[in-house]
Amino acid sequence: MSSWLYRTGLFSARHRRWVIAAWLVLAVAAVIINRTVEADMVDNFEVPGVESQEALDLLDDRFPERAGATAMVVFHTDGNEVTDEEFAAGIAETVAEVRALPEVVAVTEPLASPRSISADATTAFAAVQFDASAADLGRAALDDLLDTAGPAEAAGVQVEYGGELPTILKERSTGPAEAIGVLAALAVLFIAFRSVYAAILPLGTAILGLAIGLSIVGLLGALIDIPSVAPRLGTMIGLGVGIDYALFILSRHRDNLSAGVAPAESIGLTNATAGQAVVVAGGTVVVAILGLQLAGIPFVAALGYSASLVVAVAVLVAISLFPALLASAGSRVLVRPERTTAPTATSTDPADRISRDRDTQDHSGWVRWAHWVAHHPWRSGLAATVILLVLAVPMLDMRLGQADAGTDPVGTTHRRAYDLLADGFGPGFNGPLLLVVDLGASGDASVLDPIAAAVADDPGVRAVSPPEVNADGDTAIITAIPTTTPQDEATSELVHRLRDTTLPRVTDGTDATALVGGPTAGFIDQSDKISARLPWFIAAVVAMSFVLLMVVFRSILVPLKAALLNLLSIGAAYGVVVAVFQWGWGRSLIGLEEAVPIASFVPMMMFAILFGLSMDYEVFILSRIREEYHGGRSNIDSVVAGLGATAKVITAAAMIMISVFLGFVASDDPVVKMMGVGLATAVAVDATIVRMVLVPATMALVGDTNWWLPRRLDRLLPRLDLEGDPHATGPRRDEPTERLIGA
Repeated sequence: MSSWLYRTGLFSARHRRWVIAAWLVLAVAAVIINRTVEADMVDNFEVPGVESQEALDLLDDRFPERAGATAMVVFHTDGNEVTDEEFAAGIAETVAEVRALPEVVAVTEPLASPRSISADATTAFAAVQFDASAADLGRAALDDLLDTAGPAEAAGVQVEYGGELPTILKERSTGPAEAIGVLAALAVLFIAFRSVYAAILPLGTAILGLAIGLSIVGLLGALIDIPSVAPRLGTMIGLGVGIDYALFILSRHRDNLSAGVAPAESIGLTNATAGQAVVVAGGTVVVAILGLQLAGIPFVAALGYSASLVVAVAVLVAISLFPALLASAGSRVLVRPERTTAPTATSTDPADRISRDRDTQDHSGWVRWAHWVAHHPWRSGLAATVILLVLAVPMLDMRLGQADAGTDPVGTTHRRAYDLLADGFGPGFNGPLLLVVDLGASGDASVLDPIAAAVADDPGVRAVSPPEVNADGDTAIITAIPTTTPQDEATSELVHRLRDTTLPRVTDGTDATALVGGPTAGFIDQSDKISARLPWFIAAVVAMSFVLLMVVFRSILVPLKAALLNLLSIGAAYGVVVAVFQWGWGRSLIGLEEAVPIASFVPMMMFAILFGLSMDYEVFILSRIREEYHGGRSNIDSVVAGLGATAKVITAAAMIMISVFLGFVASDDPVVKMMGVGLATAVAVDATIVRMVLVPATMALVGDTNWWLPRRLDRLLPRLDLEGDPHATGPRRDEPTERLIGA
């Protein structure tokens, strides 16, 4: 692969105008086509194989008029009763407009029953039943619903819209997230490289790649349901990895230029070495994220497809467009004094370049730090491990769930509706459970009253509606209102108690089967399914990365340590996310009003992204350490020199990623906040405690055995040398084979 990347780099450098023009045309075309197609983002929360989905499928088949999405139109007056004549007429007109909408099949009368009016008579609601799911209805149906408020508002009534449809199809904003991330990245790049060109090129490359990647994701939305959160996560990940990949290549190119390598040759060599590391690291990210399919949930799998597309485009841009930009910039990527003082190119051999770099590396602060860690491995390693374990402790209390509308901004209509319903009818009113009863072959409806009574007797249930039977008399529904909010752990316990104990006991000996469904039960089922799949997913990703690193570094211990250290850093990130979001520590600092459970797909998504991203730093550091080792240095000296050579760029890359991720904490969406905090924490921990302390400490402790690989396994594995000579056709002359494969 190094030879192909070398030729790609040279081609891009020699035909830079054509390459740059081709990428610009592709970007413009992708954006235009995406805007032309205008595929809507759809939040389809179907979870195959769980009880709530079985209940929904039964309704689709036998009770279609009750299978669609629902909404609540909430009417509220300040201090006056909603039944007053001055308000009633306007409310009636709004309800009539709602009933006339083509997607609506039924609307309850808000003022006809005491059940729909609050105890203080200031709040009433109309329950709306649609003819299709929220995913099928789309944003247009919600916009039509929101347009019905006029008559009631003209009469002085506050009208808000809540429930399933408005909450699922809510508009999400990331606020100034992208701008914050871009400006922070620009500042870090300029400080790190002290060159305007070196600061702008990686950022511009990342933005162009992101535009193409998100456009492709938008086009994918015409084929499958892409969640509405996908563009935000794609932007977060795309900006981070896009800048990082360009940064790794830029750093190596600057080293080559400073060492006297001719610009075009430097670009080819850089693409063959750092570019190959980018391909390996990016491929790891893509494969890890695609592993989200193991969740068995279309919503989560679609997030994986979206993120992996953005990362794949970032890799392609880094190894083809970025070399062309480097060729156009020439020596201007260097600090101004170095542009005219770089030594004359005399060799392209990596070993010769290493020897020329050693004098400057051996006196850097990072080298002194690495030297101290490598000569005090037990002390530094134990201290770092303790810190990571302490950070990971809250992870043991992680509870997966779904944040309800009560955590959304107070300025949104679905949040105001949520608060009004909770104040007027109890907190559980926003998360009703839909009991779907299959009456079986006998169609005996006498079992329905005992079911309703048994459910009503549960201490976690506030109210139960009368049973409603379909036209064929073979299926019925009962609505149960919990005493607790949808995201409360007690609501989850109630669902499991009804399924495991209450309903089986009542239906035992009858033909009836009672299922607990509805959106609240659906999110609980989603959390349970992801919890069950998460260990298998983690095992699969770890195994995949172990094999990849074993092939790359011809070692067993290096990938094993990498996997363990990555698990430690991700565990620390999980712990911080639980402490902030679930325990509520410092939540006001990130604009979160109350503690929330961890969104069910966040741990799996975080693991896929972080395990892949951690490979960026792992490959970048270890490939340089291995290069030093092949150059003849001892194990400890190669660790010190390799870390000293890469620490600056890794620190800069980590600061950029942290800035980008933290920028998304400004989002209104709690899920985006979670991802931002979790990813930023993990990158910070990974780039400091893990890469700067644990990696050199463990490599110093293990010694030359780091690079041991059994002879038989060495012959079986394909060879992928990140630091090889792209001109070479045979074995590297400086490769100490006996060290790599052992005796």
